[in-house]
Amino acid sequence: MDPAVTSAPSGSRVARGSRRPRSTRPATPPVDYVLIGGGIMSATLAVLLSELDPGASIHVFERLPEPADESSNPWRNAGTGHAALCELNYTPQRADGSIDITKAVAVNEQFHASRELWAHLAGTGAIDGEDSFLSPVPHMTFVSGQDGVDYLRARYEALSAHPNFADMEYSEDLGEIAEWAPLLAAGRPADGPVAATRVRSGTDVDFGRLTTELFDAARARGATVHLGQEVRSIRRCGPGWRLTVRDRSWQTIGEPRTVDARFVFVGAGGGALRLLQGTRIPEIRGYGGFPIAGQFLRTFDEDLVARHHAKVYGRAEVGAPPMSVPHLDTRVVDGRTALMFGPFAGFSVKFLVHGSMFDALRTVRLHNVRSMLSVARDNLDLVKYLVKELIASPAARLRTMRGFFPAATQEPWTLINAGQRVQIIKPHPTKGGTLEFGTEVIASADGTVAGLLGASPGASTAAFAMAKVIKTCFGDEHPEWVERLHEIMPSLVVAGDDKRKDPAKPAGPV
Repeated sequence: MDPAVTSAPSGSRVARGSRRPRSTRPATPPVDYVLIGGGIMSATLAVLLSELDPGASIHVFERLPEPADESSNPWRNAGTGHAALCELNYTPQRADGSIDITKAVAVNEQFHASRELWAHLAGTGAIDGEDSFLSPVPHMTFVSGQDGVDYLRARYEALSAHPNFADMEYSEDLGEIAEWAPLLAAGRPADGPVAATRVRSGTDVDFGRLTTELFDAARARGATVHLGQEVRSIRRCGPGWRLTVRDRSWQTIGEPRTVDARFVFVGAGGGALRLLQGTRIPEIRGYGGFPIAGQFLRTFDEDLVARHHAKVYGRAEVGAPPMSVPHLDTRVVDGRTALMFGPFAGFSVKFLVHGSMFDALRTVRLHNVRSMLSVARDNLDLVKYLVKELIASPAARLRTMRGFFPAATQEPWTLINAGQRVQIIKPHPTKGGTLEFGTEVIASADGTVAGLLGASPGASTAAFAMAKVIKTCFGDEHPEWVERLHEIMPSLVVAGDDKRKDPAKPAGPV
């Protein structure tokens, strides 16, 4: 076993039932916390645990040579600080025409919690100031056609009445919209109905840089980050867990080693489902995954970049997943500004960009076949949309972009591959299964293993998601940890019900 993962400090506070695991063969003392995955989720949890349980042993295992090289890579996501300021999928229209803002308010509060955590860490010197990874970029929504205008007006009226969205602006004047975002108006007929909203306090986030800074902060507090180390399996070992870990570096030859842990978090993105299935906890039964790939058009053209400073979201096509809502974005990565348009959805049986063609097949189980077949039956519009996207030509992608930027030309734009997302296929008592477009924490009844499934809003709400893991797995034994989280993040709202018993129940205040 790696000497770095053979001991745990005495007196450290760990999960319920933290006796030394019994084993059929002698084992070194288990580490307190093992986190799987080198993205924003594990980085956030590592920092929070180091804050709440100083002196505990925290080990992170990432299969790639560098952290933040899957979905947390800045070019594999839109970098939107998802605060529900511009994303229409968070504000569905009810049958009576009114707008439901429940989800928008929840997502907004979750992003505020992330901002509060980042500010706290920057204030203590644990990470650099927010300007190292966060750029002020207004968030806008733009629609055309009378139906779109009517919807956006109703959305604005509903949201602006809430104090979290009181600074939202609204306009149906193309001239004013042109002042906000000139590319939207360039070449657009002046007689068509259009509308836009704008919130100037929006942000663009370099989640790759942020993830790296969070891991650096965790390392400074004693955490160990193992790169190029792949966790192949997680199995019960007494009250804890035994992980099989393989070194992926080319120069290494040898058998996989084992690591014992009192608590395991699976934040491996598209790889989380298979690892959680391997634990055989009943809470994962019936769950499956639906992979969706993405691409963006990107340009560094100085003239275009200078004429657009906003993240502008529109309406999704019928059957399109929420993560495929079209948007024209200002991006700031490593100090360089670009524009991106997309995403253009695709399909791959891989669950990770650096994954295998057998990823999807490896997650098929007898207990989730019914859920997966039900989703295939009930989501034909999504299947048709994905087929359409797969066969789209460069000219078709340009026509889509011209819905936002009528004067767009092909020349300055380059098509890049974005991240690979795995949407949740969730068991349902009557339907068999449903396709969920969010994130969900899955935890064992004893709180010794937890994982995160799903995608959007993902990185923007990492603080909320990891606070949920901590409350679910450690809240009963350590209520003072939950109190401390609220001191750090006053906007934090975490479900007060027991998510391990009813993960489908909507969140409410603590």
